[in-house]
Amino acid sequence: MPSTSEPLIAVDGLTVHREQTVILDRVSWSMFPGEHWVLLGANGSGKTSLLMALTGYLMPTAGGIRVLGRTFGETDWRDLRRHIGIVSSNLRQRIEENESAREVVASGKYAMLNFWGPLTRADRRDGHAWLERVGCAALARRPWAVLSQGERQRVLIARALIASPRLLILDEPCAGLDPVARERFLAFVDSLTRDPSGPSLILVTHHIEEITPGFTHALLLGGGRTLAAGPRRQVLTASHLSRVFAEPVRLQNRHGRLSLRFPHPPAALSPPE
Repeated sequence: MPSTSEPLIAVDGLTVHREQTVILDRVSWSMFPGEHWVLLGANGSGKTSLLMALTGYLMPTAGGIRVLGRTFGETDWRDLRRHIGIVSSNLRQRIEENESAREVVASGKYAMLNFWGPLTRADRRDGHAWLERVGCAALARRPWAVLSQGERQRVLIARALIASPRLLILDEPCAGLDPVARERFLAFVDSLTRDPSGPSLILVTHHIEEITPGFTHALLLGGGRTLAAGPRRQVLTASHLSRVFAEPVRLQNRHGRLSLRFPHPPAALSPPE
């Protein structure tokens, strides 16, 4: 059942226009403590734009945004970001190659990217503790350049969690991972959803097979609009997902993990003339 407490996120009629292009069109959505949400949509559906609006990097044209009890436009969003952990491929690419895993994690305490200055004893202790929690304690001294993609994602989660965020946003976190690394990473993400002391999670993806059983709710986007939102069993249906991907689909459910099947293969793209 939804919590009766104040929502972690409340989006009301969020609209974003850029020149003549409608990027988000009257999106409304609420997320409560104890819920873990998936933001699912095809490429160009508005997922990244909604994420950027929530974190203050994209200005709304109309509508309201409240995050962690604060209203956009009435508070300093730079301070708010300290309470939101983000793991994304974009972040992964901006870290300097000589940065050690422990330094990457410690940088999360100060909401900085690429640690500068010496690590304090507390930084080393906390960084090691969080690396140990994500199964990467042996990597503490290794430079970023030699870490695998899966190791980098775990280190970034440790970086996000060291600041004890109330929200953890995973933005296309499996991009670039091989199948084995992806499954290991998703198993770890699922363990986070089952930790009662952990943050609420938002997984942004267009791959339904990345949705692990611990995610409780889903928001489906298409063309910048809300197609469906609510508990996962009501939202992640063949009819809704057929709208998301603009193709008839069937769903398979195996041990709580979903996958798509196409009864009629999508038409191939025509070769260039």
